[in-house]
Amino acid sequence: MHPHIHLALHHARAADLRAEAGVPRPAARNGHGLRTRLGWTLVEVGLRLATRPGTAAAVH
Repeated sequence: MHPHIHLALHHARAADLRAEAGVPRPAARNGHGLRTRLGWTLVEVGLRLATRPGTAAAVH
């Protein structure tokens, strides 16, 4: 199955489940929320740890 078909089926099923539950669709995120900032902070920390001298990643 092609990825875009799988994604379309997922969206259709999610819409059906939301309609059955009577839950309104969540508002679109602007990308600058706490979750996004936390994610990028974790990426930055991981990169710093991976490139720190003396770590296993830097030795190989």
